[in-house]
Amino acid sequence: MGLVVMILGLVLFLGAHTLTSQRKLRGRLVASMGEGPYKGVYSLVSLAGLALIVWGFGHYRATGWVQVWNPPTALKHLNVALMLPAVILVVAAYIRGRIYTKLKHPMLAGVKLWALGHLLANGDLGGMILFGSFLAWGVYDRISLKHRTDPGAPPIPVGGVTNDLIAVVVGFIAYLALAFAFHPLVIGVPVVGS
Repeated sequence: MGLVVMILGLVLFLGAHTLTSQRKLRGRLVASMGEGPYKGVYSLVSLAGLALIVWGFGHYRATGWVQVWNPPTALKHLNVALMLPAVILVVAAYIRGRIYTKLKHPMLAGVKLWALGHLLANGDLGGMILFGSFLAWGVYDRISLKHRTDPGAPPIPVGGVTNDLIAVVVGFIAYLALAFAFHPLVIGVPVVGS
């Protein structure tokens, strides 16, 4: 049951996020609904999808675990190492500096690193579906970004090296919080000693 709910959540969450790459369809929806209602529906569908992913994956982990393969310990350590740049890249998407300018889409790079690391470190069916789906979406979305333009969009202000330093420090602090507080308490899996 949990796996089915998680997959439904993935369809809603990633489907809503994939819709944004379909610029003509998105434009028609915005034209027919209005910008505000479109954003409201988009947010509600995304939030519902995320809630279903979290509930479904948690239920699957508690009641329906299916082990496909046993990843070597080295891949778990690689995952821990990949999470630091992944978190820094997500932060750099909001604290924009040269990292943002160089990568253009650091959040997508961070999501792909997160998904790849977790895909390598988890050998269960639910983990493979969850992290594989996010990795596939990240690759698809990055490719689609190369082919789309938004004429008339105002330029986004970007800072310099100072913003990069702030992104690294904030990212490092967030990484420690995720590793030592969020992951063991909320996910139920300790990062250190696992």
